[in-house]
Amino acid sequence: MAERIPVVIVAGFLGAGKTTLLNDLLHNNRGTRIGVVVNDFGSVNIDAMLVAGQVDAMVSLGGGCVCCAVDVSELDDLFTRLTDPRAGIDVIVVEASGLAEPRNLVRMVVGSENPRIRYGGLLQVVDAAEFASSRDRHPELASHLRLADLVVVNKVDRLGADDVERLRSEIAAIADGAPVYATTRGRIDPGLLFDTRDRDAPRIGEQLSLDELLLDHDHHDGDGHRHLHDDYTSAVFNSGTALHPRRLIDFLENPPRGLFRAKGFATFAVPGAQRYVVHLVGRAITLEPVRRGRAGDTELVLIGTGLDTEAALDRLRETVHTGPEPLDEQALLAVWRYVPEEITA
Repeated sequence: MAERIPVVIVAGFLGAGKTTLLNDLLHNNRGTRIGVVVNDFGSVNIDAMLVAGQVDAMVSLGGGCVCCAVDVSELDDLFTRLTDPRAGIDVIVVEASGLAEPRNLVRMVVGSENPRIRYGGLLQVVDAAEFASSRDRHPELASHLRLADLVVVNKVDRLGADDVERLRSEIAAIADGAPVYATTRGRIDPGLLFDTRDRDAPRIGEQLSLDELLLDHDHHDGDGHRHLHDDYTSAVFNSGTALHPRRLIDFLENPPRGLFRAKGFATFAVPGAQRYVVHLVGRAITLEPVRRGRAGDTELVLIGTGLDTEAALDRLRETVHTGPEPLDEQALLAVWRYVPEEITA
């Protein structure tokens, strides 16, 4: 099964640092091919000029048309171009206008009928030093934070350490538990957002499989944890025993605080059940049966910021089916709610 291309939306009010963040991703990514859609507001698309030449494919939307569009056909046309296998794009980043309504962009991506993409999350970028004044000028900021899958607090170098922690706590409370990532100059580890690639590394076939991605876990400590950044942690869960579908769905629907992404494979304790590819991005859940996949262990990678990895792994251990008898097919109903319609049709 071909891995779907994640579409990451970067939103935030004017001056928060969206383009700085995007440029940093482009400059510091080694082999990942990033397709960019820039939705700048105004007749002269300055933001598009800033990223031009640093990306493999770019389609610019001027005049703020994405944020006010009601028909997804235009965005779908862009996704069709960016997901053409000949383009070799690994991730698509949509940089919203500083005046855009992120809810509409999320709906367009989630509602797209393109079978080669999946929702990769909404990043809401905020200016640490201007947060209070931004809330006063834009009361809708609170609703944007509650919609976000990850909040990036930029320019924290302008505040003292105690003020940064107070601000993070305030934003986390507004964002209803979404992970809050503090940074300066828009710097964020690409691995928090998407699977990075090294195109010079030898590999079989055109694209790394999810199995291969799961094997890319160096720098583990003895407990299977991986500490990549002071504010960015991942953990690996492996189980040779099949899981209870409803318990895993409960974990995904009510994720641990700080969990941004979960990806991997899950095998359920239902006779004849297929192995599933699992994707969690913020609050968005997708499970897809591996049509020709082999039965195998459950392998899940958790990625987050401020994540209590041991507590998260303990919760996953509780999803293992421990009963003496296998479950009936009704238990899979919880899973099928999150299987894309084109697969269930």
